[in-house]
Amino acid sequence: MTIPDSLRYSSDHEWIQRDGSTIRMGITDYAQDALGDVVYVQVPSVGTVVAAGETMSEVESTKSVSDIYAPVSGTIVAVNAALADQPDVLNSDPYGAGWICEIEMTEPEQYDGLLDATGYRALVAG
Repeated sequence: MTIPDSLRYSSDHEWIQRDGSTIRMGITDYAQDALGDVVYVQVPSVGTVVAAGETMSEVESTKSVSDIYAPVSGTIVAVNAALADQPDVLNSDPYGAGWICEIEMTEPEQYDGLLDATGYRALVAG
């Protein structure tokens, strides 16, 4: 299981990469492995306002349907439209081409409350 040191993580198994006041996010390698083969990804709409901890999209796999939660509050500014045709990229490249969306943060301090790689490793090991 891959857990890049350069990213932050939510306790709901999303990864977060920050660029100024914008974050890019997706699901972790741990999450995609637990889901199994991903067959559908509902990406949020650009312009949607999200609140940290609230459901913002979902991923459907051969095993189940799982909610994706906003790791920070803000506005969706970009989505990975390629996931509509290739949802399985979440399985093959969760930290790269499998990103789900980008959020312009309204409360950047929320980023500091996310888990670092060491904290996330402890969460999934526990």
